[in-house]
Amino acid sequence: MVETIEPQLLRVLLAVRDGGSISRAAAVLGYSQPAVSQLLARAEQRLGHDLVLRGGRGATLTESGRVLADHALHVEAALTAAREDLDAVGGLARGRVRLAGFPSASSTLVPPVLAALAADSPGVVTSYVEAEPPEAVDLLRRGEVDVALTFSHALQEDPASDPTLTTRTLGRDPLALVTAADAVPRDGTVSHNDAVSRDALSRDDAVADLAAFRDARWIGGCPRCRGHLLASCAASGFTPEIVLETDNAAAVVGLVAAGLGVALLPRLALSTTVVPPRVAVTPADDALARRVEVVVARGADRVPSVRAALDAVRGVAGLLA
Repeated sequence: MVETIEPQLLRVLLAVRDGGSISRAAAVLGYSQPAVSQLLARAEQRLGHDLVLRGGRGATLTESGRVLADHALHVEAALTAAREDLDAVGGLARGRVRLAGFPSASSTLVPPVLAALAADSPGVVTSYVEAEPPEAVDLLRRGEVDVALTFSHALQEDPASDPTLTTRTLGRDPLALVTAADAVPRDGTVSHNDAVSRDALSRDDAVADLAAFRDARWIGGCPRCRGHLLASCAASGFTPEIVLETDNAAAVVGLVAAGLGVALLPRLALSTTVVPPRVAVTPADDALARRVEVVVARGADRVPSVRAALDAVRGVAGLLA
């Protein structure tokens, strides 16, 4: 006889994994610590597997416990899908979807996604939180959001794929070198790439030469963007001197306009940022473009509200063209 694995056990194991202790897991789930300990003890006896290693400084999952915890989000997605499908059969058009996205998506991709959901799925309650890709994926793993908009770079090594998540590429977001319009490369000469008008992003005849600014002061962004800047400059044969850091594209442009540094910025960020005439924007090599992606828990697209969100996200992918 196959022993039944209750969804409640999977939720507890996931909470123990994320919290590092039984007491923290109990607090997150709203249970008492003894109740969680008893639930785990009964499950271990019934299933014939040790699930949790208890220590003086907390608790960790055994291999058996980790296997079950990896299924928690999928089970939650299946249960949510079942509830929403049952509501749909009963004529109830309702549901909930929680989105997370990176800062430059907040002002470009997210508004039309939320607008499409409001128009096409008015019974679905939506929420949104801004988070850089690693934080957004962590929220997804913890079940605190349902859909995450993220990005990755070709020059950076991708982390090991997570079998509990599904990632789809939406498109490419080109980068551009942002400099003062009168910036002069280190060799003292000025070429057609050195000072480009603000509409340069629409041109194909100008490509930024990063090596020409090897001696410049650079402005970095989020940790992932900083890593990509280092990799991009390394590919051009130098290590940039990063003296300023901010995730705010408007702040970056202001710093560049004041002559305090140069920067690489994505098109999405520049599209909603006022670029003054004294700032030049030169497209970077297309190989440096970042990939914009949407991530969900594996199997979550069976949930009607998540499926509607994915349809809305795919509908705005043309903004990346």
